[in-house]
Amino acid sequence: QVQLVESGGGLVQPGGSLRLSCVVSGSFSSIDAMGWYRQAPGKQRELVARITSDGSTNYADSVKGRFTISRDNAKNTVYLQMNNLNAADTGVYYCNTDLRGVIPWKRYNYGGQGTQVTVSS
Repeated sequence: QVQLVESGGGLVQPGGSLRLSCVVSGSFSSIDAMGWYRQAPGKQRELVARITSDGSTNYADSVKGRFTISRDNAKNTVYLQMNNLNAADTGVYYCNTDLRGVIPWKRYNYGGQGTQVTVSS
């Protein structure tokens, strides 16, 4: 069984910063790409940022220059540093990962339960 546990969400004022973390635990052989999605009230879930196993990253246009995704492979953890937050960044942020199971040629996708980020004065 694989679990993803997010943390770091909360209430922040516009212009503020938050750092989200997501720890992947359980039985697997390796982690491929890791990413963060978000879902604002009344909107579809969207990709915020993604990082591959070799460190390549991509971002939604709306967060480029403000958010930074990184990972610590030794800790099976992905981070999302969010700076200069605004109201449009409000939503539930979900961690997501592609990984290889105990049998390495079997690939799986897992998601976390989400952490709420609210940007408001």
